[in-house]
This record gives sequence, C-alpha cells and structure tokens, in this order.
Amino acid sequence: MTGSITKTPGTAASRASGRDPSVAGWRSTLERVDPVWIGGIFVLIALAVYAGSNPERRNFYNHFVWQADAWLQGRVAITYPVVEPFRNDYFQDVLPLSDQPGLALIPFPPLPAIVLLPFVAVFGLATDAALVAAVFGALNVGLCWRMIQGVTADRGAAVLSTIFYAFGTVAWYAAMLGSTWFLAHVLASTFLFVAISAALDAERRQHLAGRARLVLGVVDPRQFLAGLLLGVAALARLPAIFGAPFFVFVGGGGSLFRRAFSAGLGALVPVALLLLYNLAVTGHVFHPAYQYLYETEYSPRPELIHHGEWAIEDPRYLPQNAVIMLAWPPTTPALSADICADRSHPDFRPLPEGLGLIFDRDCPLVRPDPLGMSLLLSSPAYLLGIPGLLAMWRSGRRRWAAGVALAVAAIALLNLMHFSQGWVQFGYRFSNDFAPFAMIPVALGIALYGVRPATVIPVALSVLINAWGVYWGVTLGW
Repeated sequence: MTGSITKTPGTAASRASGRDPSVAGWRSTLERVDPVWIGGIFVLIALAVYAGSNPERRNFYNHFVWQADAWLQGRVAITYPVVEPFRNDYFQDVLPLSDQPGLALIPFPPLPAIVLLPFVAVFGLATDAALVAAVFGALNVGLCWRMIQGVTADRGAAVLSTIFYAFGTVAWYAAMLGSTWFLAHVLASTFLFVAISAALDAERRQHLAGRARLVLGVVDPRQFLAGLLLGVAALARLPAIFGAPFFVFVGGGGSLFRRAFSAGLGALVPVALLLLYNLAVTGHVFHPAYQYLYETEYSPRPELIHHGEWAIEDPRYLPQNAVIMLAWPPTTPALSADICADRSHPDFRPLPEGLGLIFDRDCPLVRPDPLGMSLLLSSPAYLLGIPGLLAMWRSGRRRWAAGVALAVAAIALLNLMHFSQGWVQFGYRFSNDFAPFAMIPVALGIALYGVRPATVIPVALSVLINAWGVYWGVTLGW
C-alpha cells in the first residue's frame, strides 16, 4: 500500500479528547506554530539539558580526538601510551603496534573522528568531544521531531514522542556523557534519523506524483540517498547497517526490488570505503583489533566476560544478554551493604529520608547497576510501540510494520550476540542503535491513544527514570 502513515485514523479516545475545550485550545495553538520553530525549540532545550547535565565533561575516553590528531599528523596510528601533557595510557580498546613502538591503532569505525577533524585542527588534543556529542545529541532531537512529522499528523502525539526520545531514552545519557562509545551512538543516530526521513520523503513524493521516480529504469535517487545515509551511519556504529530491512519495505522506487536495489546501492558506497580503509590500514578487510582485544583484554577478566572460549559474536550469548536488555534490575546497596544494614558497624548512619533513598551517594536504597538496566525499566514508554506496530499492520500499512519490526529485530539480535552489552552504562546503551526505527511505532502508539494519562504517564516515568540514571552516571563518574 502506498498511502502515507500520516493518514492513520485516530481512535475514539483521541477524537473524544479533541472535544475537550482545554485540549482543543492547546492543540489549536500547537497547530498554528511553524513545525520548524518547534523543532528549533526542542534542539535548544535539549542542548541546555544535555550540556548542563554534565558540565565538567572530563573527556576521559576520547579515542576519536587522538585519531583525528593522528590523521592531521599524517598518520593512521595514534601516539600511545602518552602521559603528558594529555594522557591516554589508561585507554582500553587500543591495539599497540609491536613493530612501531609508541603507536597504536583503534578499532572503531572512523566517522566520529572525521566529524572531530575541524575541531581538533583548531583545539588540538584539548578538543571537547563530549560537548560535540551534546550538540549532535540535541540536533538528533530536532531530527526525531522532523522524522515523526512524516509518521503522524497528530501534532500533540509528535511533541510527546519527541519528549520521550529526548529525555526518556538513553539518548540523553549518551549525549551528556559523550565518551568514545557514546559519541559513536550519537552520530550514528544522526544519520539514521536523516536516512529514515529521506526514505519517508521519497515514498510520500512518489505517492503524490502517482508514479515511481526512476533513473535508468531501476534506481530511485531519493532511495539511493536514504541508503547512502544508512551506510554513513554504519561508519559510526556497525550494527546500524542491519537496519537495512526498513529500506527494503519503505521508501521510493515503486517495488520491493527497486527500493532494495536503490538503497542497497547507496549503502554500498560508504561500507565499501570502510572496508578499503581497513584493508589499507591493517591489511585485513575486517579490523583485527577486535579479536586481539577480545583475547587479551577481555577474556582473561571474568568480571567482564565469563566465556572466553566463545566468539566475539556468538548466539550462545543470546539468553544471558536478553536478560540484561529486558529484565536486569538496578542494585540495592542499602539492603546488602554492611555499612547500611548493620547497626553495629562503626560507620553506620541511618538511611536517608525522602529523595535521599535514591540519590544518596554512599547508601542509597537503589541505584543503577554498571552492567546495565532493563530497557523496559529505563524507558517504559517503549511499550507504546506495541499497539503502534499493530495499528500499522491493521490499517494496511503492513510494509511499514514489517520494515520497522525487522530493522529493530535485526539490530537487537546482532547486539545481543555480542560478548559485551556495554560497560559501564546506565540502562541499555545498545538500544540507541535501533531507537530511531523504534520511535515510529511509539509515535503511532501515542497517536492511537491520544495525549492523555495512558500515554503521558509512561513518558513522564521514562523521563524521571532517565534523569535519575544521568544523575548517577555523573555522580559515580561513569
């Protein structure tokens, strides 16, 4: 079906809410405001919150700054280990070059270092990569708003959905922290949002024109662009490329084959460049540093990995990692630590009252586990995506439903097979890889029920929980 998702009908509940004078009033006001202005306001608010959440921004792990500096010095390998005036001797995830003492390779895809190049050219190793992450994280909020405009015509639902993404998911934690791994998440999300919007725009324009816009009879240029942007996202986070099923089912081209071929051709360009880069730098198509680090840095450490004989990507990790993603709870220091529970302990002091129970640094009743926390606990409003997905399917938008479901499932499955699920972190940071796709059914779920307690409460809970997680991440120096 080629109709626009924006035409999804509202439910009786959402239509009834529209008859309430107060609701109708703010909806009418919201409809009159230029969506560009709303997006701009979202970006400014998000930037203030992200940058203000972590004002010190220690940039403890800034691998990409060192990589950009190495490129500017005419090298691929970074200088390592260095102890002054800037330090990197404590870095994890580096591959020392035995034949070139004092140099090392980092295994991560290069997009974040490319983005940092102009900043490093001006500020050198003092570049504030975490601030760059906050800026791009705020931009992602505006891009999320823009994408949702192509998903639902319900302005109120779009606002609430954007609030959820900005402050109710671990996108907030990633953007405010901005260390090596989180900066990669932020930048991958940037290009995923743009890629998804490009595909939605391509399909909408094609539908309005009433025919496929083709070049050479096969390639749709807008769908090619969507695929190209998907490939660029993979230059920050490799799992992003597994969002490809979305572009098979959604976008311009007029048929499944043309959509897939156009997007696939576009994605092939940056992916091929990445493989050529790996080959030129290491002599291997796939960067060997991952296997080296797995064998030397992680496998001997039982606190990080218990199955060193398994592969980096191994289906046997699925059961234990699925528990982290869906069911892992926070810790309860006040119930287990002797200093809190034993009144005879010389350092005993009564449990704090009120908010101290969850914010007291030394003896909280509950605080995040550095291993992670269930996605359903940290962002319960994601559950609204289930009725949103069903609404797409039942309303005849089955291609969209299939594309979103397969993209989210493919990315999640790849990450769940990975030996590590992120350390140290609040929530489940790998959810950033599929969040742009997941926001489509969430927005439609909110539009289905309308802006009322059934949708506002889970979004509000998500925001409060992520604020709590950000507080602890900064407080504990994660």
